[in-house]
Amino acid sequence: MPMTCWTCALWRAGLLVVLGVVLFAQPAAAQTRAGIRAGVSADPSQFYFGGHVETEPVADRLRFRPNVEIGLGSGTTRVGFNIEFAYYFKPSPRRAWNLYAGGGPALNIIDTSRDTNAGGGFNMLVGAAYDSGLFVEFKVGVVDSPGVKLGVGYTFR
Repeated sequence: MPMTCWTCALWRAGLLVVLGVVLFAQPAAAQTRAGIRAGVSADPSQFYFGGHVETEPVADRLRFRPNVEIGLGSGTTRVGFNIEFAYYFKPSPRRAWNLYAGGGPALNIIDTSRDTNAGGGFNMLVGAAYDSGLFVEFKVGVVDSPGVKLGVGYTFR
């Protein structure tokens, strides 16, 4: 399926955002970390990849984790701008994995062979992060967000 000019522009913009997040994230007053992510989604069935930033806790163990995810497959290109927060549960001193849960709103740009639309959505997530930066995450989305996502990623320390 040939890409339309809009799809090409969307790809370029999405890749620039991901590269900017991963390569040029600078510390603010608190330390900000950048990372990468990839996985699969259902409804629609797609492979996705992207990048994120994660702040130090903004309140107690609540972190701001905005991310960009580009989904490919099922005749659709989807770019999701997710404004998410993650609450990290109190870690056990004997465990290297920390559990977290969270969610937030999303802006989804959906490009098909017929048209391109933008719509809002909301994601809820649960995950486990290893001390080294590796994490696994499960998301459930509503409205224009993918129904279910399972992904892995790495936050650079």
